[in-house]
Amino acid sequence: MIFCLYTEFGALNSKPIFEAFAKSIIDAGHTVIYNEPYRVMGHYDNYDIAVIWSVLWSGRMSKNKDVWEQNRLLNKPVIVLEVGGIKRGTTWKVGLNGINRSAYFGEQNNDRTRADHLGLVCKPWRSNGDFILICGQHNKSLQWQDMPLMSNWFLDTYDEIRKHTDRPILFRPHPRCRLEHIERGLKNVHRQEPKQITGTYDDFDMQFNNIHATVSYSSNPGIHSIIDGVPAFVGPSSLAYDVGNDIDFWHDIENPLMPDRTQWLNDYAWTEFTIEEISQGIPLKRLTSMLN
Repeated sequence: MIFCLYTEFGALNSKPIFEAFAKSIIDAGHTVIYNEPYRVMGHYDNYDIAVIWSVLWSGRMSKNKDVWEQNRLLNKPVIVLEVGGIKRGTTWKVGLNGINRSAYFGEQNNDRTRADHLGLVCKPWRSNGDFILICGQHNKSLQWQDMPLMSNWFLDTYDEIRKHTDRPILFRPHPRCRLEHIERGLKNVHRQEPKQITGTYDDFDMQFNNIHATVSYSSNPGIHSIIDGVPAFVGPSSLAYDVGNDIDFWHDIENPLMPDRTQWLNDYAWTEFTIEEISQGIPLKRLTSMLN
């Protein structure tokens, strides 16, 4: 098979991940080409599988949108590499034909060997928090496709929550979609600004102290919340959906579901890999059954 790696449209920190993935492809006996342009015939016809960095259609990554859409229109596989959430800056997601819950990451029903290896442990569920934490997202992303403006989503979410509870609300914007002052004039709503962790490329603080429940449509805070023992209300594309509360079931906001997370955590551990593991071909092997 021929893999085309679109390194030209990767984030500034993507180079070593692309290099590791290219090595795994070559070691498996396949061919690697780079940054193949769109063909006059109307499709990308010089390779079998595209490999892109993220589905965030912003900045230098915005041109990935055409690569993604044209290849998926032709039902050609697209592998998406992106920043991970298990150990940010150390582990990286490698998924097929999507991200989060829409992606294929390999077989499910895994044992807990890898979760133990990564030190992943779910804290006991807790229900003694006071605040509801609403987390915004970047609106120029496949994650937010067919969704309303982020400002409208936040205001609609606030209105729905207020039908069921008067709890204080914290609004935490995405670091690159800040919605300045949107909380002004809303009843008992406070702002929680993300703070970049010193010495990291794009890692931000994430705390769940005194949080009763988290609201996050499809991004990492919903996952982190559930691992931390705080129930989360998430959308169907979130990787946390199977152990979360449906984001439309606001009548459960005072008494959210707290299901068993054991199998979910075991499978979640297989969505991300270190650079060394990527180089060794571990994620590529997990995707092979869907690529052949």
